[in-house]
Amino acid sequence: MARKAGSDHRQMSLFDVIVNNQQNSFTCPPGSLNLHSELSQAASLDLKECPLSRWQVAGSMSELTGTEITKSMLDSWTAESKEGHRMPAVFVPAFCIMTKSTRTLEVMTRHVGVFVLPGADALRSEVRHIDEEIELLKAEKKKRVLYLKDAEAQEGKR
Repeated sequence: MARKAGSDHRQMSLFDVIVNNQQNSFTCPPGSLNLHSELSQAASLDLKECPLSRWQVAGSMSELTGTEITKSMLDSWTAESKEGHRMPAVFVPAFCIMTKSTRTLEVMTRHVGVFVLPGADALRSEVRHIDEEIELLKAEKKKRVLYLKDAEAQEGKR
């Protein structure tokens, strides 16, 4: 996947992440999935880039989840110094909807080799997957047709 002009050169490409995940194949050293710092940085950046205030994000998240979420909670979840304060995973979808960013969700999914795709890209991926299945079925059909011709030729010799 080509990088966008001006993108962070330290950011791994999707190909790099996939290769890295295949090489690691879920063998993670102890502590390697302590994502507190990475998650709080992602959430903080999402909030900085969001046109809504933290109060507005918290209020809307409260409405979406039916649970009171305050600006103070958002502040705690995004502060690296607040070691014991982590955004519960059940709030991540509402957070992504309100900030209009999937960065925080991507941090979590990337570490298990799953990737978040926008709707159109997900559909393209699904279409490609269907095309691959069709090609496999065509190859299987071709094998069977050849086998059938061979079987019919053998029957004709009897």
